[in-house]
Amino acid sequence: MPSNTRSNQAHYVAPIDETPLVAIDSVKADGKPTNLWTDAWRDVRKRPMFWISSALILLIVIVALFPALFTSVDPRYCQLSLSNQGPGDGSVLGYNRQGCDIYSRIIYGTSTSLSVGLIVTFLVASLGIFFGALAGFYGGWVDAVLSRLGDIFFSIPYILAAVVIMSVLSQYASVWTISLAIGIFAWPATARVLRAEILRVKNADFVMAATAVGVTRLRILIRHVLPNSIAPVIVITTISLASAIVAEATLSFLGVGLPSSTMSWGNDISQAQVDLRTNPQTLILPSIALSVTVLSFIMLGEVARDALDPKARAQR
Repeated sequence: MPSNTRSNQAHYVAPIDETPLVAIDSVKADGKPTNLWTDAWRDVRKRPMFWISSALILLIVIVALFPALFTSVDPRYCQLSLSNQGPGDGSVLGYNRQGCDIYSRIIYGTSTSLSVGLIVTFLVASLGIFFGALAGFYGGWVDAVLSRLGDIFFSIPYILAAVVIMSVLSQYASVWTISLAIGIFAWPATARVLRAEILRVKNADFVMAATAVGVTRLRILIRHVLPNSIAPVIVITTISLASAIVAEATLSFLGVGLPSSTMSWGNDISQAQVDLRTNPQTLILPSIALSVTVLSFIMLGEVARDALDPKARAQR
């Protein structure tokens, strides 16, 4: 048989000056390491929607905390002689049916709507993170029990449940009561999202490494799994705050929410529905304030969702 002469074959190597290194071959050794939050911040700060929604939310928070900076009129001071009058020297937006200043009531109603939204959001996030984290990380019978519990609450529309609760507890109606009535039935969506994310993260290499060195399961959940699974919860929580504000306005509009004496956009809209044809601004103006607030949080949630999703960032 002929011997193998491959070792005697000549090899051609191109000169280095003819094959320069291109950008794809270079490695940035001195670059700072990035993570999900750094990449998300770099993405959102380039988007006008983020700055617009943040500016609106900041303005809404300032109005809610310091309403006296924006109006000196008492929202509870009403004169029937000024009923349904338009804008004039004493009022920017006119007066409602009872002769109360519309602008002043919108300013002071911001605090009520934002308070309900924040309390409901805190309650929903707390319950959703607690049940979702336990169900997704421990699995087995814990997952089965908590998932079925979530299904029970998820099958009940939280608006309908809140209507029933507020009807029964009408004499105890307050910001805290309506917040509990909404939040106690609105957490299953957050729990489902977090459970699905934890099921994905808990099989990662860093979780196996932590288990191998003897870290307890609870510590692994709190220190490693939960921080790497919380991004979708932040997005859904931001949007749920807007939903809570709408829910409060809906319940107040239906007459089962906050007392009529409480400054609330829902109460103002409910009282103004009888004047829709003759004096529509009494209904339209509080509705615009409600819509702008809800839209601001929804826009912020949309921006956060796109920024925290690497696939969405890559497609833009």
